[in-house]
Amino acid sequence: MTIGIVTDRTHRAVSPDGTTIVGRVRGDGPPLVLVHGAIADGLSEWGELVPLLVDRFTCYLPDLRGRGLSDDHPDHSREARVQDVVAFVESIGGPVGLVGASGGAVVCLGAAARTDVLAALSVFEPPVYEVIDADTLARFQASIDALAAGIANDRPLEAVRPFLELVANEEEVAALAADDNAMDDLAAYLPADLAEFRETVTPEGPSPTAAEVLARIEAPTLLLHGSRTAAQSWFLSATRFVAHHVTGVTVRELVGIGHFGHVLAPERIAAELVPFFEPPMGQDDA
Repeated sequence: MTIGIVTDRTHRAVSPDGTTIVGRVRGDGPPLVLVHGAIADGLSEWGELVPLLVDRFTCYLPDLRGRGLSDDHPDHSREARVQDVVAFVESIGGPVGLVGASGGAVVCLGAAARTDVLAALSVFEPPVYEVIDADTLARFQASIDALAAGIANDRPLEAVRPFLELVANEEEVAALAADDNAMDDLAAYLPADLAEFRETVTPEGPSPTAAEVLARIEAPTLLLHGSRTAAQSWFLSATRFVAHHVTGVTVRELVGIGHFGHVLAPERIAAELVPFFEPPMGQDDA
């Protein structure tokens, strides 16, 4: 899943609680910050997509707290990660494009409601817990329990499979399981994942996807979702919820794409992001 990008360009920012957030920097052009979700860091999440963007954008790949090049901190709440993203994008200076996938999409939505440096925003399948159904919530809680047991028993790769099967379709699970690099990436961050997953079911602080938070987003927003995502009912409800509460949103369904489309079908995601973020950012005439 991770490709070999071999430069030493990085960008650093300090979150309000003192945590240093570091991101790799690739390419040349208007700044585009790409925020990873769970079971990943910046490079492992976006390594397949970045080569399709670097001839048009300066791509920033921050590692959120507890991952990659960044510092760790006991607080892994969504609120803390929103602050990480706000600090990072504001340290670049506007206007900045912002992209997030899955859990990274959630914190990007929260950050977009708090900063005025964004030229445009795109999010791919944010897991909005305001609209999660009871059956999916029960499966998510079971995946947290399996993750905790797997970490305790030093069987991390088995532990993460229930979570993957919740959000990824069968082809995606098979592709990820067959990729040794991908599985190494998954194993590396399981303690951080566990802390973050537990916080979603016992949240600390405001939700980044509360209706009143989404209503404060002013940047033009491109909302992407796949037609072949597992937990389709939840993610479709999440897409509708965000689209209803964010002003100036464009919604695109990507036929045949699942929750890991940005990793396994990056050309499809790039085809949406490039015209949306090319100057003037967010002016989508389609």
